[in-house]
Amino acid sequence: MIDYPPINSSRMLYSQVTSLLLYQSIFANPIGQAFLNLLYTLHQDESHSQPRQSIAFDCLQAYGNWFKQLAENGESWGNYLTDEILINENPFSKFAQKTIKMEQFATSLLESAKNDLKILENLYNCRPEKICQWVQIAVQLPHTPIAWQMESTYKTWLSESTNWSENLAQLAQHYHNKGVGIYSKYLAFRYQEGRLNPLIQLDPIRLENLVGYQWQKETLIKNTEFLLAGQKALSILLYGSRGTGKSSLVKSLIHQYGDQGLRLIEVAKSELKNLPAILGQLSQQRQKFIIFVDDLSFEEDTDTFKSLKVVLEGSLTAKPENVVIYATSNRRHLIRENFADRPARPSQEEVHSWDTVEEKLSFSDRFGLTLTFEPADQDDYLSIVHHLAKQSQIDHIDIRILEFKALQWANSHNGRSGRTAKQFIDFLSAELAI
Repeated sequence: MIDYPPINSSRMLYSQVTSLLLYQSIFANPIGQAFLNLLYTLHQDESHSQPRQSIAFDCLQAYGNWFKQLAENGESWGNYLTDEILINENPFSKFAQKTIKMEQFATSLLESAKNDLKILENLYNCRPEKICQWVQIAVQLPHTPIAWQMESTYKTWLSESTNWSENLAQLAQHYHNKGVGIYSKYLAFRYQEGRLNPLIQLDPIRLENLVGYQWQKETLIKNTEFLLAGQKALSILLYGSRGTGKSSLVKSLIHQYGDQGLRLIEVAKSELKNLPAILGQLSQQRQKFIIFVDDLSFEEDTDTFKSLKVVLEGSLTAKPENVVIYATSNRRHLIRENFADRPARPSQEEVHSWDTVEEKLSFSDRFGLTLTFEPADQDDYLSIVHHLAKQSQIDHIDIRILEFKALQWANSHNGRSGRTAKQFIDFLSAELAI
């Protein structure tokens, strides 16, 4: 990058950023906005209507805000730019999800992408130390401001390239394989109030941490691998006693298969009425999705129940093949049935009363698979305790004492289950530590 005087350099960069054709949204978040504001304040000069002292104050404030944004996000300037490019959702990246054949792209789309990549490479090469020098000269400081320095924890093929505009085919291949937007950046989401919110801190549970229920685990894994392979996968109901690890098993899949394009969307029962809209959004993406509904049951035949029923049974709009629904429940029959629902004599209110009862009882059958999790017996419970104790490196306690304490804990707490075993080991670890 040519080293112009500070005012000319910042003005040139500012004009380049504002002339981006496809990748403008890279500068729509706080770090990008702070950088743009800094460039703007840097190229204000004496001809500006503001007093020189006020301009200097604005410049220092803008630099401080950019520094703070990078620090708060724990992000280097170079990593920020390359990360944003690799997930950016724009006409070029969206088209690349459909095809990677360059001859099928419109010429103007390719040229605009090349133009933007040249500009973004200039920005990438504009290091924080250089910007600090610009600030020092523009504000006439006696010393250079502290530059935000952070070691890059990883390198991408883009950061190691010397000419970004010549890597359009590789960039298109990346978008085609990894997808774009938030789905390429995050592994799991929660649907709330009409939008998908990324989950930053994921439950750390992994498949290897879960003991017992081997055939249930193998079936769930096999079905998930069908989904990832583009084969027809089934929606699954995980039914059984509380604390048996149903939810943990589903959540652990994201760590196992996230790098293969699996994403998890957690949807509360109250949000199931929005399921058709969610599926419509996910059907356009390259990733594979698990819609996860925890502790599923219905008090009555509601609109929420009907929305899920339509999705499971199919409608005029088919369920996308890149989506499955995994639901957990402590109840085999998901809709509460009262004795009043069962007609003891011919009903005066409904001609086919037993049809209604049967519909309620058979709702769980609309899932392609039902995996049953029976309560743990004593041997299973102790096996889980031993496994968790080994993982927690509790290996200096006598086995008989460990088992005795574990059984005491189960008797005085929530009975024998994987959840109870985990709570016992967590408590025992803390107790031994102090």
